[in-house]
Amino acid sequence: QVQLVESGGGLVRFGVSLRLSCTVSGRTSSGAAMAWYRQAPGKWREFVAAISRNANKIGYADSVKGRFTISRDDAKNTVYLQMDSLKPMDTAVYFCAADYRADISSYSQDDHDYQHWGHGTQVTVAS
Repeated sequence: QVQLVESGGGLVRFGVSLRLSCTVSGRTSSGAAMAWYRQAPGKWREFVAAISRNANKIGYADSVKGRFTISRDDAKNTVYLQMDSLKPMDTAVYFCAADYRADISSYSQDDHDYQHWGHGTQVTVAS
């Protein structure tokens, strides 16, 4: 059974940084394209970033481009989201997702393509 556990969230001030981690168990993370999504109160879940299995293809939502960085360490079965220059608009629950059907050099921005999800970690950015 595949499990994803996010960590690293918290309450921070405007402009600071946080690094989220997502640890995969039950199956090696190297077989999956990985993504981060977020959901703010009263809003739909939205795509944040994704990375292909071989890390050759990476994508970001326009709202986080230049501020967030996704990376993976398959030796640790972990995916990271480095978040810099945080803004109050980044306040949300952040979810990690895994797609084991993805080709080695691709990822999807459609959340329906991800088979496994974590429970999320709260990020709150105070102004």
